[in-house]
Amino acid sequence: MALSGHSLPRLTEATFTPERTRLIAEAACELAGLDATGAELLRHQTNAVFRLVTAPVIVKVARPSIRHTAAVVSLVEWVTRHGVPSVPLLPGVPQPLDLAGCAVTLWHYLPPTCPIAAVDLAAPLRALHEVPLPPLPLPELDALGAIHRSIQASSIISAAERDILLRRWSHLVDAVPELRYDGPPRLIHGDPQHRNTLWDEANDRPVLCDWDSAVIGPVEWDLATIEVHCRRFGFPEQEYQNFCTRYGRDIREWDGLATMRDLRELRMVTTNARKSAPRLPQLVVTRDREFAV
Repeated sequence: MALSGHSLPRLTEATFTPERTRLIAEAACELAGLDATGAELLRHQTNAVFRLVTAPVIVKVARPSIRHTAAVVSLVEWVTRHGVPSVPLLPGVPQPLDLAGCAVTLWHYLPPTCPIAAVDLAAPLRALHEVPLPPLPLPELDALGAIHRSIQASSIISAAERDILLRRWSHLVDAVPELRYDGPPRLIHGDPQHRNTLWDEANDRPVLCDWDSAVIGPVEWDLATIEVHCRRFGFPEQEYQNFCTRYGRDIREWDGLATMRDLRELRMVTTNARKSAPRLPQLVVTRDREFAV
């Protein structure tokens, strides 16, 4: 039986483990009138993500260091009202729930009935980039700051590796301010990729999910993210070209791509270095699944 929300010990980054986050997910389900028996752990990285087997519901437990979940809930409600395709929050439950120092949200589960291709991201991402700036307390993109914090916080990199990453970061500190974008700052997703897009079978369309990285910033960040993921993870060139055609822009034609691409890739590397813990199995990521080795 799940512990009540009041009896759960507050989690820290060190105690954010699958065993403890499962207790939080069970407590959240109890508050929402749901049955968490046999809930399946789908992911345990930035969030702990559980899928209920008793109802089409996803339970996300955010790390205790993530304090903007309330803004994410408001953002999802706002973009939905403005016609941006998004995975829906579970109605009838005040969200986020605050349990053991973690913010918990509940979402409709959309089963993977249709494989996601890069072209599927184009329409919802273009819709997002075209909405007006929301009247919400969203931060501005600060990739350089996030990279530096991750380098300093990582417990798995050696002193030599830290020095290499800091030298790369220092080079970008000089290069990034010289970037010239093709428009003013917009609402951007922050991490658009195949895994953060789902197929809404009821409405026969792709929808964006995982809004934790949403910020105000240049659309080039989102577009470079798509390019990096397609190129780095072995997706066919034609798939990426289809995305460009549908979205209406090929970021490879922008003269700032080399710098933005280096910035995006360093952010990916250092974020994973921060989230990984010593002595845990190495995570090998393939195109459609993860394996611990």
